[in-house]
Amino acid sequence: MKQTVVSSGLLIATAAAFVAAHPFNTRAPQWVTALSPVSYANAATEVSKLGDLSKFRVIVIDTSKLVDANDLTGAKKRIKDLETSWDEAEPALKPRAAADWHKLDKSIDDALEAIRESSPNQAKCRKTLADLLALMDRMSGKG
Repeated sequence: MKQTVVSSGLLIATAAAFVAAHPFNTRAPQWVTALSPVSYANAATEVSKLGDLSKFRVIVIDTSKLVDANDLTGAKKRIKDLETSWDEAEPALKPRAAADWHKLDKSIDDALEAIRESSPNQAKCRKTLADLLALMDRMSGKG
């Protein structure tokens, strides 16, 4: 039993040393992130100058799912949450990286405009949301 505990401890220490010493690419393959929370944490070290964009990203994903289901009325309601939370966060986010903030703000405006058209086009809505999500991911070091 004691030998098993010691062997397990050595295995964990070796794995930890490997993970700490290995220069993970910020775009680690999905299989790497699925293996270990430690390797994922090391792989995702690049963070947006704007900070954590995940709460905005969740709203974009929710809106995209509604657009995919052709529920454009629901998408219009959900994207309002993005507009509101983005506007509320502006005083804290914009000073961190004004250029990045303006790029993201423009992309959000494009998505809002597409979804709020009097007769929204599903393909256009999909594209503006996909572009917005891609921009968020690039700014978060994920894309």
